[in-house]
Amino acid sequence: MNEPLVLLPDMMCDARVFGPQLAELSADHAITVAPVTGGDRIEEIASNLLDVLPRRFALAGLSLGASVAMELVRRAPGRVTRIALMGASVFAETPQGAADLEPIIMKARAGNLDAFVAGFIPPGTLAPGPQRAEVMELLCDMAAHLGTDTVIRQARAVQRRRDYQAEARRFKMPTLVLCGAYDGPAPIKRHQFLADLIPYAELSVIQGAGRLPTLEQPDATTDALMAWMRQPLVLR
Repeated sequence: MNEPLVLLPDMMCDARVFGPQLAELSADHAITVAPVTGGDRIEEIASNLLDVLPRRFALAGLSLGASVAMELVRRAPGRVTRIALMGASVFAETPQGAADLEPIIMKARAGNLDAFVAGFIPPGTLAPGPQRAEVMELLCDMAAHLGTDTVIRQARAVQRRRDYQAEARRFKMPTLVLCGAYDGPAPIKRHQFLADLIPYAELSVIQGAGRLPTLEQPDATTDALMAWMRQPLVLR
């Protein structure tokens, strides 16, 4: 039987960020979209999730969700059968990067949640085209659904993100590293670096997509995830 699949969304996102993938993959897999909202540190979010996730599962995370995914493998490597890291950063947030997020966080505190969303995912990090405005509208709606307090906690988790290079080198499972070609904050070369760290990783660059390939190019993203789910498990 296929392993259950756990999907971890990006910050400011709910299950709708994986809507197209849920429609396609749920025919063959038991799928859980687990919220990355349970704390203001990635370690805390991961710890809370381990109590409710299946005993063994395939794991795919998008951006913040990818960081939480790496933390889950660090804490419970025997429970994760395969991992997909989409829009991931394996590096710790720099002090300057963390400081630069403070003015954006203040916009949320002041009640301007749309400006907060645009600060974390500027429109220029999405691929150009008619879908950009539609994706931004959905992103703002998802952030409003989660609420100000939740998205600020997620921003704090980003600020406190640790370095996962050492952990990535120890991954011994089928691994997909996926990114959109237009993803400004996490360019292709950063994802190539991550893929090179992991013994069984494959890199997939989604053309016509940026920070949110699951929504911008859903068919190509789903195809990459399906191919990853079909890869044979690695003997450890």
